[in-house]
Amino acid sequence: MNKSDYSGALKSAIVAARAAGDLMRKNLNATKKVNQHAAHDIKLDLDVRCQHLIERQLAKAFPAIAVLGEEGESSHANPSARWVIDPIDGTVNFAYGIPHACVCIALQVRSRAKAAEVDDGYATVVGVIYDPFMDELWSAVVGGKARLNGKPIRVSPRRRLGDAIAAMGYGKTEQTMGEALRVFQKMSQSTRKMRNMGAAGIALAYVACGRFDAYLERGISLWDIAAGGLIVECAGGEFWRERMPGGTYRMIASNGQLRKQIQSL
Repeated sequence: MNKSDYSGALKSAIVAARAAGDLMRKNLNATKKVNQHAAHDIKLDLDVRCQHLIERQLAKAFPAIAVLGEEGESSHANPSARWVIDPIDGTVNFAYGIPHACVCIALQVRSRAKAAEVDDGYATVVGVIYDPFMDELWSAVVGGKARLNGKPIRVSPRRRLGDAIAAMGYGKTEQTMGEALRVFQKMSQSTRKMRNMGAAGIALAYVACGRFDAYLERGISLWDIAAGGLIVECAGGEFWRERMPGGTYRMIASNGQLRKQIQSL
């Protein structure tokens, strides 16, 4: 895939995200069919329907690109490019009728850059996050500006952790939750406020547009963070992550001023 294709990929991702968002909005207050549930997570039939809708839309313009999604992946072996999709990020919120969830779509390409080693040799070149309940769409293409509903955005300028609002996720396992709760206590004592709103994509988007100053989590999946990580970077922020055993990540997204202060805790 050539760089000249990135703008077309962005347009396709936006159309696909809005189509899935429309389906989410129509079904927010409807009775949901649960395909699978665990102690701290829910998988809905609508997750699968939204992913299929996204895949069909993306395939209209880019039929050869592979898909890696929360609801399954295509059978391409070692593709040169892949869509990374979370059709409903914040499924538990959505399942309970809480209007705080989003669609995340990223395009990744094979890369020899050292940073791409963290993502199995892929680098994110297009990112789209759509919150259908606020009708807010964040987007970015590598090398360009991050945008919210078409207007350029920038991370916050805050330098002191004590002035910051930060968000955290707790993961889904006993280990990640225990570690996160210890960090949350320290962060709560060191920041202006802490938040846990239940949708990683929106938390990253909020860092990108300066509503949050940082967002951190461990035990998170690539489809939760690929699009938002690029958007944060294109907004002037920093997206630090490290691969964990089992294929999940620990990550800190920030305005570029706060990571070392957070890690010191």
